[in-house]
Amino acid sequence: MKPIPFEPAAVDQPSPAEIRLSGSWTARGIGSLAHRLESVQVASGTDAIADGAHVEALDTAGAWLLQALLLRLRADGQKVTLQGLRPDLARLFDVVAQHLAERAGKPEPVAGPSSTWLYRLGASTAAGFEQAAAMLGFVGEGAVALVGNLAHPSRFRWRPVLYNIRSAGFDSLPIVGLLSFLLGIVVAYQGADQLRQYGANIFVADLVGLSMLREFAPLITAIIVAGRSGSAYAAQIGTMAVTEEIDAMRTIGIAPLDLLLLPKLIALVIALPLLTVFADVLGVYGGMIMARAQLGVGFGEFLDRFVKAISMTSFLVGIGKAPVFACIVAVVGCFQGFRTRGGADSVGRQTTRSVVQAIFLVVVADALFSVAFSALGL
Repeated sequence: MKPIPFEPAAVDQPSPAEIRLSGSWTARGIGSLAHRLESVQVASGTDAIADGAHVEALDTAGAWLLQALLLRLRADGQKVTLQGLRPDLARLFDVVAQHLAERAGKPEPVAGPSSTWLYRLGASTAAGFEQAAAMLGFVGEGAVALVGNLAHPSRFRWRPVLYNIRSAGFDSLPIVGLLSFLLGIVVAYQGADQLRQYGANIFVADLVGLSMLREFAPLITAIIVAGRSGSAYAAQIGTMAVTEEIDAMRTIGIAPLDLLLLPKLIALVIALPLLTVFADVLGVYGGMIMARAQLGVGFGEFLDRFVKAISMTSFLVGIGKAPVFACIVAVVGCFQGFRTRGGADSVGRQTTRSVVQAIFLVVVADALFSVAFSALGL
């Protein structure tokens, strides 16, 4: 096959009133033509003609360069007319000219007073409201997806659910157990001196039991899971968003929420109450050890008082918080992952936001639970 002949773009000026264009006015052909165009001038008071009959090819780069030449000459008050272009090339030239005219007619954006504290406060407030509205929309979409899966149970993906139960639940047992055990020791140790002063050593069982079962065990478990699993959810989904895997899912007909949100949400709702029970046991055990070491309260005495002081209501109050905390951690982690835009720095930024927001919302929810239970007398 014979190669297609290629002639670089050229501009000649046989006379002050005539500009002759030739060659391929394309990104490949214009080369260093911009320097040659600077020497093209039209005499004052002369109506010049730019002859494009010998232009073989034209793309947007060449059309832009040619339009820039005509605008420069016309800016000096000269009348320059382009003629002779083939109809297909003339249509492309007109589109580029119209686009440049529209851009020229738009006013330049005015920079806001970004250095003032009032502007920064307003911008932060607007961003906060925008993110809150987006999260409400995400919760609504997740609820619709959950209802759709409940209506059609065959759509549930149980293997991802089981995998997330293992990764977010079983793999979290060591760190949850260790911190709960140490927390039980700290609570008993802090209360030991005060109880010893009044001869109320046995009431250490009340202190450790109520504080661990109602507050500390569900709260510390949710915080650990938020830092460990919530951040992993945000990083995983954020990386998929950056690499356009989520767009690929939509293209082949897979709903991203069905695959990425619901398995994590269901797994955490199952795993977090079980982790809370585990934290209850380890926390009370740590309190028992410290009570025996500091107050001389044996294991048998501790358990006898523990059974009398702690009701089933106190146990269920702590367990009842866990599913709510699980929903907060899973939704916030996945939400921040889906909001990832740009590159790897955005993944890290959204992961940090997911941990901070999840812990904040968990603490707020725990405070609201305390107020509600107090009002109900629980």
